[in-house]
Amino acid sequence: MKYQQLENLECGWKWQYLVKKWKDGVAITQYIDSSEAKNAVDELLKLEHQPTGVLEWINDNMSPDLDNKLKQAIRAKRKRHFNAEQIHTKKKSIDLDYRVWEKLSQRANELGCTLSDAIEYLVSEASRSEKASKTVTSLKEDLSKLLADD
Repeated sequence: MKYQQLENLECGWKWQYLVKKWKDGVAITQYIDSSEAKNAVDELLKLEHQPTGVLEWINDNMSPDLDNKLKQAIRAKRKRHFNAEQIHTKKKSIDLDYRVWEKLSQRANELGCTLSDAIEYLVSEASRSEKASKTVTSLKEDLSKLLADD
């Protein structure tokens, strides 16, 4: 496995995931009876700083429907956590207006590349265009000087 599993850290993530789901109104327990579910959630809320207790709670009380989703969420969180350690793998974000994103997305599709590659391509094209424009301007000035000297 590429990313190391850190039990204490991941238990905290699991606790956060479950509490967030519960606050969003998702049934996180396997119990049908609301009083049993409430007791289980109250027990979970008390386990915030007890990582091993969270694992036991998951084994004893969590809804089987959430098992796969929890594993996927933790895998994604683990990947983001380790990728953030190095600058070249850290995910960066930029704020784009929808219309700008849409144009960029269309251009990326035309080029057959990712949005990042499209941005890099467009920036390098703009740079080349700017250099060519400066060269043409310089040639025009030199030509004007030559013609004026006669």
